[in-house]
Amino acid sequence: MVDIIIYAVPAFILLLVVEAVSFRVAQREDMKGYDLRDTRTSLSMGIGNVVINTGWKVVVLAIYVGLYELTPLRVPDNVWWAWVAIFLLDDFAYYWFHRISHEVRVFWASHVVHHSSRFFNLSTALRQTWTPMTYLPFWLPIALLGFQPWMIFTMQAISLMYQFWIHTERIHKLPRWFEFVFNTPSHHRVHHGADDIYLDRNYGGILIIWDRMFGTFQGEEKKVTYGLTKNIGTFSPPQVAFHEWVAVWRDVRAAKSWRERFGYAFGGPGWSPDRPDDRGLLGGHQAVASPGEAAPIEATPADARIRA
Repeated sequence: MVDIIIYAVPAFILLLVVEAVSFRVAQREDMKGYDLRDTRTSLSMGIGNVVINTGWKVVVLAIYVGLYELTPLRVPDNVWWAWVAIFLLDDFAYYWFHRISHEVRVFWASHVVHHSSRFFNLSTALRQTWTPMTYLPFWLPIALLGFQPWMIFTMQAISLMYQFWIHTERIHKLPRWFEFVFNTPSHHRVHHGADDIYLDRNYGGILIIWDRMFGTFQGEEKKVTYGLTKNIGTFSPPQVAFHEWVAVWRDVRAAKSWRERFGYAFGGPGWSPDRPDDRGLLGGHQAVASPGEAAPIEATPADARIRA
């Protein structure tokens, strides 16, 4: 099975170049535009993600096929309602995958890559994780419901392709009805914000209605500060990819009890023994760090957790 996202790559690159050129000929002071080093890092992360997913998706396909063969349920692929159903199920799964990726540290260790740029442009959309294994559990129920594996992969690809174009400052606001139902550049700028008002908001993939339903929606009110509350200060792809995994390992090794080990791995990204409110899988809201401080290039200690 060929990943249809591969066919979209030429369009991604073309649109990226057009956007970059637009900042050359019509720069605006209220927009950050592009930085060559940042863009190079984003593209490197995207290429690495494609290479790693080439092997990982074979494993995922085998798991989807196994579950599909186990379940007695069957959903036909040639009726319209099946595609409406899988669209909604996929987007619902993405919302919870994305939300957990901000609320549980081992999931955040993978997802932090996407938030590590201080810029917000089409190249940021390509800044993807090198450890994509964390998304698997959230789509397993769809296979058990009787949807064919190729249908799941197709809808995942459609979702990712949709999310490419919303990584831009060039589009301000779209019609109100569209902004109410769908994820848009305005909503996604909020999601990438390191400002207190914008932290942990707007997790939707294609639809923004899940955020409105579950209380995680935030409209764009003031200029967004992009990046992490404590930026990592490096353009090295391996450091971008693995810095938080290294931090998790160091904290777990230094923990004094199994409770602390569990908290450092499965608590919120800001969890520490003296900050138990950041509870991750145990529930509760994340502790919010003060934005604007620079973190070391290496892994951060537990009391200086990176957040987005």
